[in-house]
Amino acid sequence: MHPSLSPHEAYRRVEFDARVSGADPAGLVLVCFEQFGRALTAALGGHRSGDNQRRSAGLTSALAAITALQLGVDGADGVAGSLTRYYAAARRTLLGSVLAFDPAAIAALRSDFAEVAAALAEAG
Repeated sequence: MHPSLSPHEAYRRVEFDARVSGADPAGLVLVCFEQFGRALTAALGGHRSGDNQRRSAGLTSALAAITALQLGVDGADGVAGSLTRYYAAARRTLLGSVLAFDPAAIAALRSDFAEVAAALAEAG
């Protein structure tokens, strides 16, 4: 355990590691979607409170989650092609908010991904 972690963060990481280690591919996608949503919530919270470090950390975590999702797409046809474009658009929105944070765009992104995550969870 990293000594600078709060107990809350340490337990969150243990829970995350346990979920990832026991997940099938569909479960891993859902975990990435959940992490993406949490990261965007943190970024928005940081923006509202004027905490630039929290906002930046949230955007960085969201970029990591979207990268993992992009790397998991197999192929470029059909649904895979749609996912590739969806994830690329999300990445552009995130990168655009690094220099000029757009809370409305980030909130919309969070909402869109939450809808997809809910549909994935229901289908799973």
